[in-house]
Amino acid sequence: KPTMPHCNAIKLIYFLIRMNLSNICIILARPEESRNIGAACRAMANNAISDLRIVGNKSDYDEERVKILAIHACKIWENCRFFDSITEAVSDCSIAFGTTRRKGKKRRDKYYYPEEAAEKSDRITSSGAKIAVVFGNERTGLTDEELNECTSAVTIPSCNDFASLNLSHAVQIICYHFFRQNELSSTGHKSSGFTPVTLERLDKAVCTMTDSLQKIGFFKITGRDEQERFWKDVLSRAALSEGEIQYIEKIFSKISGLASK
Repeated sequence: KPTMPHCNAIKLIYFLIRMNLSNICIILARPEESRNIGAACRAMANNAISDLRIVGNKSDYDEERVKILAIHACKIWENCRFFDSITEAVSDCSIAFGTTRRKGKKRRDKYYYPEEAAEKSDRITSSGAKIAVVFGNERTGLTDEELNECTSAVTIPSCNDFASLNLSHAVQIICYHFFRQNELSSTGHKSSGFTPVTLERLDKAVCTMTDSLQKIGFFKITGRDEQERFWKDVLSRAALSEGEIQYIEKIFSKISGLASK
């Protein structure tokens, strides 16, 4: 049986490991109903996730109605941050998962299930980087344009006859999988040893890369916007370090320099 100091040490280690859940950001894009925000706060609190961000204006929501359903999770609402766009809200994150059940020509062709997204994010959040999960409006979900502001997509399987989920229920399911993944990896978890770059930093790198491609005339064949989206999606999933992204930038810059000669 462990002595009291050993018990305290084990509890401390477990607490520190659990702290990677503080690197999970839940983003609600244009929510309509104040009570849904409150219910989402409670779902987050159930799973030890507290970073809530909303794309919209705080003045548009009834704080009392939020708190009615948030109950003891009101602190999450009180600490919530508001942004003008999804791009701004996820700028300090390394991956942004957009939640969706719809597929289409203008939507993403690869979808993660919640457990897959949680597993992929586990190593990244343990190193100190942030992961965002973006939920769309209650009625319309994420638009094509909003989903394209994210770097990956996650879908929750449900019955085809009644596939639409309540916003807070979707938040609960996603948060639970992140919480559960953290529980499963709490023993013997090792950090990756580096912090992946943020999406804001990745945007700068992708701009450098596509500038280089444009200099060598690559966009006579393929459009620049399509290439920027492609590289951002691929590189965000790779969870690159600052050193790795700098190395890629140098390769593209050197290619354009050699081509100009």
